[in-house]
Amino acid sequence: MRVPISHTLPREEVRARLRARSHEIADHIPGGMADVETGWPSEDQMTLAISAMGQKLNGSIEIEDHQVVVDIALPGALSFFEPVVSSALRDRGQKLLAP
Repeated sequence: MRVPISHTLPREEVRARLRARSHEIADHIPGGMADVETGWPSEDQMTLAISAMGQKLNGSIEIEDHQVVVDIALPGALSFFEPVVSSALRDRGQKLLAP
């Protein structure tokens, strides 16, 4: 599942905000008790390893000039939640990038 989130910030500012707020990602996952690990394999890519509600999800956030693209691999059992997850990612992503 790929979810683009528009922004008007310089890439450096997007990186800084994602690095500063990456610990907040778990707070935005429904059900609570989520564990999120992040990594930075390159300056414009943050990886995500999410464990929540008995599921493990892997994904990444790609920083581009006018958008960030969240790419999450949803297991088949959760694929019917894709519209809800996509909407939530877009909403929460905007909040993570806000000043």
